[in-house]
Amino acid sequence: MAEVLIRGAGHILTMDATVTGADILIHDGVIAGVGAGLTTVGEVVDATACLVTPGLVNTHHHLYQTLTRAVPAGQDALLFGWLRALYPIWARFTPDHVHVATQLGLAELALSGCTTSSDHLYLFPNGVRLEDTIHAAADVGLRFHPTRGAMSIGASDGGLPPDVLVESEASILADSIRVVDAFHDPAPGSMCRVGIAPCSPFSVSRELMRDAALLARDKGVMLHTHLAENDEDVAFSLDRFGCRPGQYAEDLGWTGPDVWHAHCVKLDATEIDLFARTRTGVAHCPCSNCRLGSGIAPLRDMLEAGVPVGLGVDGSASNDRANLLDEARQAMLLQRVSRGADAMSNIEALQLATAGGAAVLGRDDIGRLAVGMRADIAIWDMSGVEATGSWDRSALLLAGPRRVRDLFVEGRQVVRDGRITTIDLPRVIERAETLLTQLMA
Repeated sequence: MAEVLIRGAGHILTMDATVTGADILIHDGVIAGVGAGLTTVGEVVDATACLVTPGLVNTHHHLYQTLTRAVPAGQDALLFGWLRALYPIWARFTPDHVHVATQLGLAELALSGCTTSSDHLYLFPNGVRLEDTIHAAADVGLRFHPTRGAMSIGASDGGLPPDVLVESEASILADSIRVVDAFHDPAPGSMCRVGIAPCSPFSVSRELMRDAALLARDKGVMLHTHLAENDEDVAFSLDRFGCRPGQYAEDLGWTGPDVWHAHCVKLDATEIDLFARTRTGVAHCPCSNCRLGSGIAPLRDMLEAGVPVGLGVDGSASNDRANLLDEARQAMLLQRVSRGADAMSNIEALQLATAGGAAVLGRDDIGRLAVGMRADIAIWDMSGVEATGSWDRSALLLAGPRRVRDLFVEGRQVVRDGRITTIDLPRVIERAETLLTQLMA
């Protein structure tokens, strides 16, 4: 029996209610109690003056990009120009680059309160395989939703990526089957669920998009891709396919509760209605959207229509940070800028980062704090300078720390007193710096 008692929290945001001065009991990786006066024979964690929330859920990332932050050639480019600047660097990546980058990115996410992360790996140069990320996630201890991405149309065939980074569609489908069979765990409390994720409509064929959807449904796994990311993306769809991105997705079977699309900055009213009717999810990535000048996504319209929405960091090369709490605050602020100060509350934005993200990833066992839910829990110290003077110690996104004090995933402590417990982070950073020096040379 493994028990931990989080005792005397100043505030607990369960995402259904706010509870003050209460405890949370963890038993064998599951929340066994929420209330006052709980006891345990196990470890006790003092949460006095702390805010406790569910662990945050990241619905879109490219963790391999952690080694290519702030690359000068792409710093001021729009999406397509940014990709063309970075592709030649990524073509030199090896399994070691991807493994270390994933460890580093997930550690950074954990320190921002994230307990579950998706990842979209869509290039496989020099022997890279999806399990390079899966093993890294197991090292760090986060709940992981890796997706087997792909690019099959290179520049010589009118696509965006260089030919050296594309694969044959037969090998893409074969490897997708391999990784799903080897690593996907559909059970409640699963630490690893694999998805299928052709990169984007401008880097794969219609046939691969359709075949990927058929394969995912045969295997019972989810589908993920980029869609309607900016004006260039929409113009490409109109020119190449004769329709908007939403229609393209619907025609190829890419709508439904087992599908989520990243960005969706340029969805129009018809596409929003389509996603709401079909329960197609969206990974909203506000910081990356700003960094690449893609625009402000119609988040309020999507939520009011009933579209399932979670938050995503997106790649560390187009965001430069991996802090999911920053995404929640940015989502809130952008809606207020575009729609008024009452357009999105602190709690609603945090809901997107927790229960909203869990729903987008098809999880009903995380994202809330309640008896029977998995023990993915973030503890935030509200006694520091960032929250001093706050009249509402549950308003984390308005006045609070950006680094978690303690983090539990499946009841295991991944962050203690602001430090990663599962890996030797200074050694990972040292290895990352060595690999970065080689890439820059």
